[in-house]
Amino acid sequence: MNQHYNFKKKILVTGASGFIGSHLCRKLNELDAEVHGVSRQDPKNFDDSIQWWQGDVSDSRFVDELIKKIRPQLIFHLASYVVGLRDLSAVRPTFLSNLLSSINILISATDIGCEKIILVGSQEEPDKDKTRVIPTSPYAAAKWSGSAYARMFHALYKTPVTIARLFMVYGPGQRDTNKLIPYVTLSLLKGQAPELTSGQRLVDWIYVKDVVNGLLQIAQSQNSDGHTFDLGSGALVSIREIVHQLVGIINPDIKPLFGNIPDRPLEQVIVASIKDTYNTIGWKPETPIDKGLDITVNWFRKQLCNIDKPNIPKT
Repeated sequence: MNQHYNFKKKILVTGASGFIGSHLCRKLNELDAEVHGVSRQDPKNFDDSIQWWQGDVSDSRFVDELIKKIRPQLIFHLASYVVGLRDLSAVRPTFLSNLLSSINILISATDIGCEKIILVGSQEEPDKDKTRVIPTSPYAAAKWSGSAYARMFHALYKTPVTIARLFMVYGPGQRDTNKLIPYVTLSLLKGQAPELTSGQRLVDWIYVKDVVNGLLQIAQSQNSDGHTFDLGSGALVSIREIVHQLVGIINPDIKPLFGNIPDRPLEQVIVASIKDTYNTIGWKPETPIDKGLDITVNWFRKQLCNIDKPNIPKT
């Protein structure tokens, strides 16, 4: 990363207490930024090197007042309701937390003349190059719509917004046990056989430290506005292979229960276009999957007894 870039500015991070947000805030602190973190949770137990604000970014009044008060020069909008459920019950929360929150950030940031906004997209969004584009879940639809609004804001209002399209992020500090790697890792560490789908789905996995570096590269780029950048590994590895690697690291005697859970419908198989990302902002992933999994497992081993204790993990 270009160390000549100046991160000594006011930076607002939404979703700052989350998996990716906590890693990003830690790195920004190392770069001497003035970091303002937003979380819906009570921040009393969070890292006190960050200026914390408690609130819901789907509330337009809260967002407007916060941004006018802080007047950040750079915004990373990571707050999100990350769930791949196809259930009807997922429609409203994904709309509020993913789409409405993005619109609120874009309006308020544009209004104060923020220098740069980085909106986090998802691999779940439909591939724009396909002729028939149908979101595969409420989450995908909300993320896709948020990206469309970002492109509209850039074209119509000249908002300096960039979309970082994240693929399957993993690493230490991922506490959501509904996610594959935390669930399988914790099951194996407890001596339990994880119950899984067929495991045939191919996924582009990306280590969290590489994602943070990608976000910083986008932030420092002078020609990123209005673009979408894929942050992934550029390679596909099946869920089954990831599980087998975790079994090999933790306990080769445990046999995963593949097929005990039905596969989700309409799963997409998309690989990150990292060549385009590298050509524009000079970023590429650096952490091989075996190394990333080993670091992640070691973190969970140390944290198993106090997994619910909030902190900003080291990588």
